Amino acid sequence: MKRIVQLRSSAAGRAVRIFLAATMLVAAGCGASAKAPQSGNVIRFVRNPDAAPEFQLTTLDGKPLSLESERGKVVLLNFWATWCGPCRAEIPDLIALQERYAGKLQIIGLMVDEDDAGVVKQVVARTGINYPVAMTSPEIRIKYGGIAALPTSFVLDTQGRVVQKHEGLRNPALYEAEIRALLGLPIDARVETFEDTGQIFLAHADRASELPGVDFSKLNPEQKQAALHRFNAEGCTCGCNFTLAQCRIYDRNCAISKSRTEKIIEEVRGGAKEKTAAPENPGGTSH
Repeated sequence: MKRIVQLRSSAAGRAVRIFLAATMLVAAGCGASAKAPQSGNVIRFVRNPDAAPEFQLTTLDGKPLSLESERGKVVLLNFWATWCGPCRAEIPDLIALQERYAGKLQIIGLMVDEDDAGVVKQVVARTGINYPVAMTSPEIRIKYGGIAALPTSFVLDTQGRVVQKHEGLRNPALYEAEIRALLGLPIDARVETFEDTGQIFLAHADRASELPGVDFSKLNPEQKQAALHRFNAEGCTCGCNFTLAQCRIYDRNCAISKSRTEKIIEEVRGGAKEKTAAPENPGGTSH
């Protein structure tokens, strides 16, 4: 997919106003579907956000790296890989943001590459990345929900809490608007909050009342709650180690969780029909 025209204005406030005045375009990342844009004069943050999972890593240049050391700054955790085209495409924008908000923002690049650190170092040097980059482990990726698409970025407030998550290539002005809002700087927008129902952390999938690819339209409210309970109690057998509800959020293309949730929907409907069906010969006599 073609790259979005990059925003290069040196006037941060003007850049944000341009972004908020127009419909924001979103390009898909590696493994990501195009997302519905956050457009208009609104940005959205999680209500009652969770603390970001801590990690202790070593950067490519041998320095210790942790979230605790960045407390008091807005943090952008950027999971990426050298083989991911959209990941490479957004690097100049991240460099510009790090320069513009130096001392108030800390971008951290977390590599999911299978290449050795030497190859990654060459890419970092060639692109001029001005923020710390570290190789990450599968354990850390799991803590952050598995990272189904690249790039994936988590926005942390100054208290180290995850307030937003973005998959795929995004207009850099979106990040700038969020950064400015979290720093208490003026933006031409209002901030709305939403409950995390699995969009940020899969552990909260049990809060969801709707799931990708699941049709609840044939269920009444009681049946819907019964189906949701089963989706959150039963594990998916695709190998993801998630519940059915979590798998539908994590991988909406999973045929196994889709088929199983459809079957549960029919079972819930069928069970309700059996309970309400009248007996054929209530109080009847034998012939």
